[in-house]
Amino acid sequence: MSTAEAQVETRRDRAQYAVCGFLAVVGVLVIIDAARLRHIANSNDPIGPKPVPIVLGVLLLVVAAVYAVDVARGGTGAAEEGEDVDPTSPIDWRTVLLLIGAFVVNLVLIEPLGWVISGGLLFWGSAFALGSRHHFRNLVIAAGLSLATFYAFAIGLGVNLPAGVLQGIL
Repeated sequence: MSTAEAQVETRRDRAQYAVCGFLAVVGVLVIIDAARLRHIANSNDPIGPKPVPIVLGVLLLVVAAVYAVDVARGGTGAAEEGEDVDPTSPIDWRTVLLLIGAFVVNLVLIEPLGWVISGGLLFWGSAFALGSRHHFRNLVIAAGLSLATFYAFAIGLGVNLPAGVLQGIL
C-alpha cells in the first residue's frame, strides 16, 4: 500500500456514520409510531393509515444501510462545485446573525401583529441580510409576498394564519 493510499484510508469521513445512525433511528421511530396507529378502515380507504409510514420507515432503514456500506467502502460526497462558492471561505457570521434576527423578530411579532406584518418583516429582513439594498422595492415585494402567502394559506389550504392588528381588514 502506497503512502497516498494509506492517507486516503485514514482520512475516511467517520462522521458520516452518524448520519447513517440518525437515518436508522428515524426509520425505527417512524415504524414504531406507525405500528401504534389504530387500524381505521372504511369503504374509501380499506387499508387504513399504517402502510405508508411503515414503508417510509423501512425505506429510511434501507437508505441508512446502503449509505453505511458506501461509507465503509470509502465513498465520499463530491466536493462543492458551485460556480461562485468557495468551500474554504469562512462563515459570514453577519449574514447568519441577521437572518436569525429576522426569524426571531417574526417569531416574536407573529401573534401580536399578525402574519402579514411579521412575514413582511421576515421577507424584508432576509433580503437585507442577503445583501439587497433596495429597501423600498424590497418592502413592496415583502408586503406582496406576505399578503399572497396569507391568502394562499387561508383560501387555498384552509389554514388561518394570525391576522393580528389587521383583524377585520384582511
